[in-house]
Amino acid sequence: MVAPSPTADSVGPAKDDKDGSLLPLLFVLTLVTGLVHAVSYLPLGHVFVPHMTGNVVFLGFAVAGAQDFSIPASVVAIAAFLAGALAGGRLGSSMAQHRSRFLAVAILVKLGLVGAAFVIAMVNFNGDLVRYGLIVLLALAMGLQNAAARSLAVPDLTTTVLTLTLTGLAADSTLAGGTSPRRGRRLLATGAMFLGAAVGAFLVLHIGVGAALALTLTLLGFNAVAAFRVRSRSEV
Repeated sequence: MVAPSPTADSVGPAKDDKDGSLLPLLFVLTLVTGLVHAVSYLPLGHVFVPHMTGNVVFLGFAVAGAQDFSIPASVVAIAAFLAGALAGGRLGSSMAQHRSRFLAVAILVKLGLVGAAFVIAMVNFNGDLVRYGLIVLLALAMGLQNAAARSLAVPDLTTTVLTLTLTGLAADSTLAGGTSPRRGRRLLATGAMFLGAAVGAFLVLHIGVGAALALTLTLLGFNAVAAFRVRSRSEV
């Protein structure tokens, strides 16, 4: 009997793969993360909202007196992110047995938060109050997304961080003596983040923040519809 090839690419999951229906949704969220990175870092002043490693480092820079880094901005982003993650954790605990429903609801909530950020950016993008309002709303949304991805625990799809994904590409490669598991998934996740960041930066720099947030909203809207369809099929 011939054993299955260990190098089989798992982007196209087997029918019994419980994560299979969630993969496209998580790839879209990874693309959205790249867009949000561009919106938060470029116009909001050296602050990240999708993940907090950069903000902790930026906070250290600001405390040491480095220019162009803000203690209040980093602290607000971290606090709002934690609040979003807390809400996501509570939501996940209450819906632990319904993974697709949990993701659908999380995407819908994130859609509302990003929608509010879009309205604020379109009404008036000037002033610190607007800047901090956008940081809070986007950090809340991304904290929620991080908590959802952590709860779902789909391998190599954290949707916001690529460090372990890229480490896996190298450390698990055939050159390192591994079998390159989920290579396609890892490459697609990396490409999605890159594409989102590149498109987001282009929109922010050449059109405006509103354009980048409008695209983010559009993608989340389609993703929410797809997520609820997945939920409906899984509950039939």
